Amino acid sequence: MVTIAGLWLPILLSAVFVCVASSIVHMVLRYHWTDWSKLPDETSARAAMKGLPEGNFRVPWCASMADLKDEGLLARMNEGPVALIIGLTPGPPKMGKALTLWFLYTVAVGIVTAYLTSRTMESGADYLAVFRVAGTVAFLTYAGGAPAGSIWMGIKWSTTVKNLFDGLLYAVVTGGTFGWLWP
Repeated sequence: MVTIAGLWLPILLSAVFVCVASSIVHMVLRYHWTDWSKLPDETSARAAMKGLPEGNFRVPWCASMADLKDEGLLARMNEGPVALIIGLTPGPPKMGKALTLWFLYTVAVGIVTAYLTSRTMESGADYLAVFRVAGTVAFLTYAGGAPAGSIWMGIKWSTTVKNLFDGLLYAVVTGGTFGWLWP
């Protein structure tokens, strides 16, 4: 039986390779730059949101399903705008923190991939068999939740398709690394 501890190299290398692939996607290919759009009157919107704390917000606010019977709320919803707002800390993005968290997430994906693959593949298993299992686990982990954002939060489907493609790319990298380094 293959142990998770015996898979530390593919876990760590797949995390590094996925981080490199992600950097290429976001800094070279840059197809995610169209995921977000500029507000029509950004200056007024920024002024209106001055002092917005970190967190997730909905406009107009609805505290419960019972509120949906309120004619005033329904009028505001029909009039618009209806928006989900993410409040971030003011200032430039903290890339060091984000990249560290992303790397830790890719390591966690590697651990989950190692666990499930080690439970279904024997030592000496064929590259393609390991690639299929590890790649499937990695795809479900990296991309499995992407459609929920479009279904429930209004994220553009084009963004979700790009996120699914990213998940497929990261799964191929992860599956390939596990197949290559499988004991």
